Amino acid sequence: MRILLLSHAFNSLCQRLWLELDACGHEISLELDINDVVTRQAVAMWQPQVLVAPFLKRAIPEDIWRALPCLVVHPGPPGDRGPSALDWAIQLGERSWGVTVLQAVAEMDAGPVWAWREFPLRPASKSSVYRREVTEGAVAAVLEALDRIAAGQGPKLAKNTGGGSARPALRQPERAIDWTRHTVDEVLARIRAADGQPGVRDTLAGHPVWLHDAAPAPGLRGPPGEWLGECGEALARGCADGAVWIGHLTIEIEAGKRLKLPARVARAHLGVSPLPMLSDERVPNRARYEVHGHVGVLHFPYGNGALSTARCGELLVAIRTAAEAPERVLLLAGGPEFWCNGLDLATIEAAASPADASLANIEAIDEICLALIELTGKIVVSAMAGNAGAGGVYLALAADEVWVRRGVVLNPHYRNMGNLYGSEYWTYLLPRRIGAEAGERLMATRLPLSAEAAVRSGLCDALVEGDPEAFLAAAVVRAQALAEDPGLAERLVAKARQRAEDESRKPLAEYRREELEKMRLNFYGFDTSYHVARHDFITKVPHSRTPLHLARHRARPRA
Repeated sequence: MRILLLSHAFNSLCQRLWLELDACGHEISLELDINDVVTRQAVAMWQPQVLVAPFLKRAIPEDIWRALPCLVVHPGPPGDRGPSALDWAIQLGERSWGVTVLQAVAEMDAGPVWAWREFPLRPASKSSVYRREVTEGAVAAVLEALDRIAAGQGPKLAKNTGGGSARPALRQPERAIDWTRHTVDEVLARIRAADGQPGVRDTLAGHPVWLHDAAPAPGLRGPPGEWLGECGEALARGCADGAVWIGHLTIEIEAGKRLKLPARVARAHLGVSPLPMLSDERVPNRARYEVHGHVGVLHFPYGNGALSTARCGELLVAIRTAAEAPERVLLLAGGPEFWCNGLDLATIEAAASPADASLANIEAIDEICLALIELTGKIVVSAMAGNAGAGGVYLALAADEVWVRRGVVLNPHYRNMGNLYGSEYWTYLLPRRIGAEAGERLMATRLPLSAEAAVRSGLCDALVEGDPEAFLAAAVVRAQALAEDPGLAERLVAKARQRAEDESRKPLAEYRREELEKMRLNFYGFDTSYHVARHDFITKVPHSRTPLHLARHRARPRA
């Protein structure tokens, strides 16, 4: 079918749907929900048989939903209605939840129900549940709904009723934390329900802040409401029966400009004095190394997959330490939501000189890639349980093998961020994987890539099933088999020989020099596209148009 996707943003769910619909043979185009006039233009130009809305913040115009089926993804089970469905479910501690595909009508979320999926609701952040259970359920339900339409069948339910009246939007007064009364579990539920937007409004030394990325702090106690100390990137705060770690804070760095930053970075930006240093290995956003037999597993579950310069320093130390460890295989696990996304655009945006901060950040990531490429004493495997983009993809390709979980979405290009050229030795790593010509095509597409397509192209080596936890367990088993392979020693010799041959043909330093020469133009040149794109992305400036590589109806109008 010819399908128009209408979405507030090309987010992770929208990207996944784009890939799944394309794989099913549908003809798809996308329009960002900018205003009603633009939406009407898109419908007139593309003439879709169905409109699918994965992520909207306002109603579809009546003349459109009366003219063609408009399928809306609602992150709640049948009967649930309202704009804060998942927020309410997490804050109220629902044990099970769901996602529903319903048809747009005059009353919000009340139309016919075409399909739905239900799932146990994990004790996790809203963004985590959305990227995992909601996304998987939405993809399955949308495909079922389209199959029903294609077969001439009607909706499963005539109306989305049964859950009572629609819940209102969850506002800050209902999200507010009473630190003297709320327990650790209640505090976690409220902050998780507000992750990653809008956060829970609070204060730090009199400054307004919004709390994100909470985790329990077992064994830590202090006066309820007091900021108790800091560890890694996080700050600890006391509550009624214990304490929690706060991994990120949104702060106002200047009038009208808010940024979400690692909590200690935000505290420093506000000019608040350091808190007492604490020690807790379970603090959020910290790299950790685990040993499983002959396999060393390096986790780096950084928020949003962002590798700030400081995080790069921590990760580089961890890799160098792992290189000296006796384990025969190093498994790079990244994080369960995002494996890695490269540059930390938020900390760059907050810097006094974003250009200088950008260069320092890319140099630091390059150091990590260099350490992995030159690690010839053991087999290195990237086990990608979560999505990855830009430099994060090439960090993964610095390994000997790349295993990817089915359902993961990769964005192996840089140009969507203001025509960035990119570094991370991609000009060395990409051609050796898929060849120079295919590499050039891949970098020019600006489109997401499915895990299946990545394996077919040779970008990745193996496709592994399961949720992130099952995937990682399977990856450890596979890595253990590599470590016990009788041919391991011979493989390591061949690896070292190949690295030496590659270095003799063209030194890695030359690849890096060429890449950074172009990156400096991005950072310091007359074309400020990167700085504008980064600012707009981080500060969530509303879209003014849909990129032509997504709006196919505008790039190639129908006859």
